[in-house]
Amino acid sequence: MKNDLTVFEQLESEVRSYCRSFPTIFNKAQGHKMWDVDGKEYLDFFSGAGALNYGHNDPNMKKKLIEYITDDGITHSLDMASTAKKDFLNKLNEVILKPRNLDYKVMFPGPTGTNTVESALKLARKVTGRTEVISFTNGFHGMTIGALSVTGNSFKRKGAGIPLHNTVTMPYDHYMDETSDSLDYLERYLEDGGSGVEIPAAVILETVQGEGGLNTASNEWLKKLDTICKRWGIFLIIDDVQAGVGRTGTFFSFEPAGITPDVVCLSKSIGGYGLPFAITLIKPEHDVWAPGEHNGTFRGNNMAFVTATEALNYWDDPSFEKSIKDKAEKITEFLEGLVKKYPEMEGYRKGRGIMQGISSPVEGFSEKVAALAFEKGLIMETAGADDEVFKLFPPINIDEKALEQGFTIIEESVKSIAKEKDLVSS
Repeated sequence: MKNDLTVFEQLESEVRSYCRSFPTIFNKAQGHKMWDVDGKEYLDFFSGAGALNYGHNDPNMKKKLIEYITDDGITHSLDMASTAKKDFLNKLNEVILKPRNLDYKVMFPGPTGTNTVESALKLARKVTGRTEVISFTNGFHGMTIGALSVTGNSFKRKGAGIPLHNTVTMPYDHYMDETSDSLDYLERYLEDGGSGVEIPAAVILETVQGEGGLNTASNEWLKKLDTICKRWGIFLIIDDVQAGVGRTGTFFSFEPAGITPDVVCLSKSIGGYGLPFAITLIKPEHDVWAPGEHNGTFRGNNMAFVTATEALNYWDDPSFEKSIKDKAEKITEFLEGLVKKYPEMEGYRKGRGIMQGISSPVEGFSEKVAALAFEKGLIMETAGADDEVFKLFPPINIDEKALEQGFTIIEESVKSIAKEKDLVSS
């Protein structure tokens, strides 16, 4: 049998995860579609956990990458200067930073999201001379020790095997209830010399918590947090690893709030093609690194520079951003309609942009919806501490026909699981 998973069960570590959720062997992908070795076609509403915002094997990026390899372009160069790096820096500055009046130095910390978070935390501590970092409930920032220390998920934290120090967790927006202002709580801790909370080096957060259940911070909450950070001289670090690069409707997720973070962490889709790539954006006055103080062998992924530069061509056209927002509105309309149509699942819509989903308190409901959707030919993951949210994460350039096709599969799955659980009358 071609689609025999035995070798993975026998030889691969028990730590494997996504191959359990999507039990088939994939061998081809294009745009918003994937195919397994038996030729079964799947709609991809997962997008490599956000690493494939433009879908699989974008033809323009693929062409540029093949040309670069064929012409013997530099593959590995640590942080030496290369034409590929030069082209990326210029394109990022001209297409993304300048039009948004953002003045950032670009750091290449290593190829993954946890690398960019680690560099941000180290820099904040170096600049301020303080050690503590404030993070928020249900935040997810990575799996290395520093990033894990500001991650909320208890299962992930236990994997460290050692105590995780020098961090304080505060309630995210609406964590307690819809009326309480969690930043009043934070301010009181900072103002009170008896609170036991020292003035931190940094505050780190996602504006939409991707793995934490699509919890969303309001623009008002973000503005207030920005004001607090400025008042106390605290670094504001926005982790845009998953919510950035157009996923929420704008290139940076924090744009609608009108704030300018001290540091921005980007990875996943910044590379465009799914190649390992991360950058850390730093306000120039904070760029106090000594040469080589934070380094790594693979911080100069030239092939990713090539695809990342080509990906930014999408953003040359203002209509591209509008198309993302139009699709986001369709997703919102669909999910809110689903909630009304199936009130028995007790669900409600969460997230924004093209990272939305439905949270259901009914035990196992969202996981079963995702599993059935996979059987029907749609790849979709769950999020939240208890996997209570099924999460729509299609490519941001998906066409409307494919989007509607995905909606149909999701609704069929919701209907079937609701009936299975006797939540709706037959």
